[in-house]
Amino acid sequence: MTFSLVGRCASSGMFGVAISSSSPAVAARCAYARAGAGAVASQNITDPRLGPQGLDLLASGKSATEVISALQSNNEFMDYRQVLAVDSNGSVAIHSGSQSLGIFTQAQAENVASGGNLLANEGVPQAIVDAFSHSEGHLGDRLIAAMQAGLAAGGEAGPVHSAGMMIVDQVPWPIVDLRCDWTIECPIEALNAAWQEYKPQIDAYVSRGLNPSVAPSYGVPGDE
Repeated sequence: MTFSLVGRCASSGMFGVAISSSSPAVAARCAYARAGAGAVASQNITDPRLGPQGLDLLASGKSATEVISALQSNNEFMDYRQVLAVDSNGSVAIHSGSQSLGIFTQAQAENVASGGNLLANEGVPQAIVDAFSHSEGHLGDRLIAAMQAGLAAGGEAGPVHSAGMMIVDQVPWPIVDLRCDWTIECPIEALNAAWQEYKPQIDAYVSRGLNPSVAPSYGVPGDE
């Protein structure tokens, strides 16, 4: 029901997750990232506990491979789970349980891992990884481009209805946490529209959280 990627920007140290599904509100259950530690996507028949567990292990210094191994050893029903992880060194690891739904497969490269289930074809994760690896610019732009490439390669076997993107960097909250929880239209394009609006304001929102006395004005009517 899902295709996704976890990624790291080697130049900035940002981590991110982008995901889409035929199910509603997929990012609310499946996308996890922590500044300085890494990112995790927990999907297929989702166990939301795996995301925080994975982040705690990454924060403790475990590699992505060690994290996936620990999750496999310490959790039941892993045959039904699909989990992706990227660590602070850009190493990645993937678990795709044998009970993952439909056509399920995965692909990886340095700083990026992609996986999916109920896919239209087995090439979707590789298309996502290739698009991310060959892209430049802000991590958010690269995540969106990768998801668009996955959709163009076939995406899920049926129409997708939700999508989300989370990015972390330096502060203890996501600097980007955008979601389209349900739409009949393409949620990845809805997510892209939200990203294009939000991207120029990221730094301002961080500044307002850290020190509103020196943050820029809000730029809304009544703020004079």
